[in-house]
Amino acid sequence: MGTINISQINWKLLLPSFALGGLLFFISFLSACSQQQSESKHIVEGQIAPLLEGIGSHHFEISTDDTLAQDFFNQGLTLSYGFNHKEANRTFRQVAKLDPENPMAWWGAALVLGPNINAAMPEENISRAWEALQKAQQLKDNSTQKEQDYIEALSYRYAEDPPEDRTPLDSAYAEAMGKLVEKYPNDLDARTLYAEALMDLHPWNYWKANGEPQPWTPEILSTLEFVIERNPGHPGANHLYIHAVEAEQPEKALPSADKLRELVPGAGHLVHMPSHIYIRTGDYHEGTLANERAVKADNKYVTQCRQQGIYPLAYVPHNYHFLWATATMEGRANRSIEAAQSTSRLVDTETMREPGLGTLQHYWVIPLYDHVRFARWDKILSYPEPADDLIYPRGVWHYARGMAHVGQGNLETARQELENLKTIAADDTLKEVTIWDINTTQELMRIASRVLEGELLARKSNFNKAIDLLQKAVEIEDQLTYNEPPDWFFPVRHNLGSILLNADRPAEAEEVYRQDLKKFPDNGWSLYGLWQSLEAQGKTEEAVKVKKQFNDAWRHADVDLSASRIM
Repeated sequence: MGTINISQINWKLLLPSFALGGLLFFISFLSACSQQQSESKHIVEGQIAPLLEGIGSHHFEISTDDTLAQDFFNQGLTLSYGFNHKEANRTFRQVAKLDPENPMAWWGAALVLGPNINAAMPEENISRAWEALQKAQQLKDNSTQKEQDYIEALSYRYAEDPPEDRTPLDSAYAEAMGKLVEKYPNDLDARTLYAEALMDLHPWNYWKANGEPQPWTPEILSTLEFVIERNPGHPGANHLYIHAVEAEQPEKALPSADKLRELVPGAGHLVHMPSHIYIRTGDYHEGTLANERAVKADNKYVTQCRQQGIYPLAYVPHNYHFLWATATMEGRANRSIEAAQSTSRLVDTETMREPGLGTLQHYWVIPLYDHVRFARWDKILSYPEPADDLIYPRGVWHYARGMAHVGQGNLETARQELENLKTIAADDTLKEVTIWDINTTQELMRIASRVLEGELLARKSNFNKAIDLLQKAVEIEDQLTYNEPPDWFFPVRHNLGSILLNADRPAEAEEVYRQDLKKFPDNGWSLYGLWQSLEAQGKTEEAVKVKKQFNDAWRHADVDLSASRIM
């Protein structure tokens, strides 16, 4: 995931898409959550937030004599660390109801209304954050000096009338948190929030294209490593550390990934986070399991509380999307199409037309991508045509149909689909339809058109031109900004390597597969192609070793391969 500009979204239009709409939603929320509360030993009159199960044991001591208020505060901070900011805000407001004189309740309520690495600060949060901060400051005399210092640091983040560019405020807040760490060097939450403040200044931009860290990255890493070394079970530090290293040094976060498997079982996004590392280290099955657990956790949470807003909009389908990505790498066609269809079903077709929500269009077409990957040509050809205004889904539809016709040998019809796809790929309005504001869908369609044309030409045995087109597609794919799961659904090198083998160029195919295995370690698709290319060169001993690696990588698969892609 990357940054979404929430300020572009018309939430009034979106709310009915998620539950029952308006007042009916509010009633259903209270009803659902009160049912959960009635099952708990904590029953409080006028309770506005549930005390969730499985939220872990993280503790941040605040100045209160109310043990329930302390429990809710711990939950709020943990939810914040798990990026469930709306529920965290509600939880912190529950603390204020239980202990009206506690300033840290309002500190927390203000904290979670700001920007984060996945979302800019929405306009409607400006006044809410400012009001919460004012309440915290008014009550600060009821707290310890350290709590007052937390409130003082947060005061640099917000303004009653902030500039359009928040950078000065966010920079001042990060600097203030750095000073807080200097004053309280053993406060692990201060360090975690300081690292998060630094990351918020540069969302999803921690490494250069050459693999070197950005100038701000070493400070982020050292800060989080300090926390994890002293508290290996810190939910926030482990979460942020995964995001900080996943693009270039994922193996460093394997302990964090393993820790988060069961650390906070009720926080779906934290349960999901290990898969960001496992997909990068080749542990695809563990990635699948992590997302299956996350789906279960979030389904329980969303069902109980009828949650709306960014969490069910983005984070819940992200679990299914990631589950699809790891299942496909395992060669599990049945599991992957289930996950793809679940991803698509969570998208409302009117919601995905809203400005800033191109990602939802991407979620919506995942079944088409999956059908291409596993060569379900008849499914593709019976797939309904997207509406005219959905340019990106129409492009994917033409791409999938073109691949299906190539697969079935209908080359002239495939050529017609290619021409339609090229027209869409040249449409600059696709630049406005992005995936998490990271990569444009035009870039994806540029890849798609070259892959389709390359496969079409290869079927006609025009291998040289086909290989040239696929190499260009690889170049575009490699230039995509890092995102997980990858925005292009299927490594182009799988197509390229297979066609190189068809062209009797096994040495080049070997190099292509080795390059792919650097990006996606131990993926069975490239291991199979590498085995074929080694055998074709008479490298029998090495081929035997790679075949064993493939068998292990493919142990959960339900499809047989005859090449590194299915056509």
